[in-house]
Amino acid sequence: MTSGITLRVDPDKCQGHARCSALAPELFQLDEFGNARERLGTCSEPDQIDKAYVARANCPEEAIIITEG
Repeated sequence: MTSGITLRVDPDKCQGHARCSALAPELFQLDEFGNARERLGTCSEPDQIDKAYVARANCPEEAIIITEG
């Protein structure tokens, strides 16, 4: 059984490339300036966890922080 992850976008690093919201719109949303923020603070579904890691890997600013457990 998957214990889940905590998901956070560092607002100081995010530059609004929007790749995360394109790859995982159920996990990330864009604010009025086009910068990302997390929709969900935690994820436990395997497909959501996979999408979170894909989004993190595609973030050019390395603004997505995932904590396991």
